[in-house]
Amino acid sequence: MSLHPDIDFAFGTDGVRFVVSFLSQGMGLSFLGCSLVFQLFGFIGLLAFDGALREVTWDKSRNIRLLATLIVFLPSVSFWSSGLGKDALSFCAMGFALWAALRLKQRWLLLTIAILLMLLVRPHMAGMLGLGLAGSFVFQRGIPLPQRVVLGGIALGAAVFLVPLGLNYAGVGEDAGAEDVMQYIEGRQGHNLKGGGAVDISSMSPPVQMFTYLFRPTLIEARNLFSLAAALDNTILLFLFVAGGWALIKKPLPAHLLAHNRMFLWIYSLSAWLILAMTTANLGIALRQKWMFAPMLIFLLISVIGRSRYPAESDAPAIEGSNR
Repeated sequence: MSLHPDIDFAFGTDGVRFVVSFLSQGMGLSFLGCSLVFQLFGFIGLLAFDGALREVTWDKSRNIRLLATLIVFLPSVSFWSSGLGKDALSFCAMGFALWAALRLKQRWLLLTIAILLMLLVRPHMAGMLGLGLAGSFVFQRGIPLPQRVVLGGIALGAAVFLVPLGLNYAGVGEDAGAEDVMQYIEGRQGHNLKGGGAVDISSMSPPVQMFTYLFRPTLIEARNLFSLAAALDNTILLFLFVAGGWALIKKPLPAHLLAHNRMFLWIYSLSAWLILAMTTANLGIALRQKWMFAPMLIFLLISVIGRSRYPAESDAPAIEGSNR
């Protein structure tokens, strides 16, 4: 087996080119065959996402379970995760990370695979996964101090290795300081300002940038069939975020959800949302890149919406049966 001499292994776009070259030249697959392989990665990520939503909505009302199913079948989820490119692999990595977080002690190997897969296509996001994991061991309740020190040290070491790779991949530089990072963010706000999806975010506050990144275009901004489909998706997500946010304020977290490593999910998804929102000035790019973290936010919010159909004393045996 020999690959084209111009194809070298690297992270990011070059990593995808290397994988495609291996599939096409090494295994003799056609373009359709390579596309099907990438679709398989996206499908596996979608299965993990669906499995996580099912685990936290099994005891909810029929309407909540239908909402979870509707989210899985949103057009933009399958559209962006089924193409030949970085999005299918990054969505698969996100699905693995979400599924692993539900039983981190038993699924740590799956989380390692998720970080390595994300490192292949988007090193900066892999760095955020490492930081989220390290932060979760520091702030997560119920972890004994010796375990917290050992596991947190391992995760922090991984983050120290991954973050410089991500900065270097993004073009900031491995030895960049806070000022260099801010200059990079300001420069990125002026990129991709051409085309129908361009939006000037340089004068927006961070909360407005985050709203723009995740929930625009809105229904009143729809100008064609594609933007209308995206606006419908965003409307459903906005409803979920309003309902989930109100539920988080109104009532405490159910006891059976405390076993999930939610701190890891919160740290990764919120940091990814903030950084991507501050550096993406094109709604078309945001529509596909947000699925690297949005499923985790969806999982966290839909898990607190509604009430359990079963009495509290039956939670423990029911949960045990659902985990098999």
